[in-house]
Amino acid sequence: QVQLVESGGGSVQTGGSLRLSCVASGYTSSNNCVGWFRQAPGKEREGVAAIYTGGGLTHYAASVKGRFTISQNNAQNTVYLQMNSLKPEDTAMYYCAADKHCTVLAGSPPLLSLRPRDFEYWGQGTQVTVTS
Repeated sequence: QVQLVESGGGSVQTGGSLRLSCVASGYTSSNNCVGWFRQAPGKEREGVAAIYTGGGLTHYAASVKGRFTISQNNAQNTVYLQMNSLKPEDTAMYYCAADKHCTVLAGSPPLLSLRPRDFEYWGQGTQVTVTS
């Protein structure tokens, strides 16, 4: 049974940092894609960042590029999301998800998908609150 467990959320002030962790069990996280998503109250779930765990290729949403970094530790089946320079608009429930087929969007260069519908397995989420 595939299970993803997020941790590391909390409340920080504007400009602060948090590091989220996503630990996978029930499958080996190498050679597939893991993404971080977020959903604020009343808004749709949006993709934040994704990583191909077989080679380290990454893709970021424009709203977080340059502030967030996704990384992996395959030996520990863990994917991280380092979040710096946090803003109140980053406040949301953050989820990690796994795409065992690693969907790539056509284009030049090809980009890892950040579409929630492409990810099969989901964690329960961890809350991030950024206060001004």
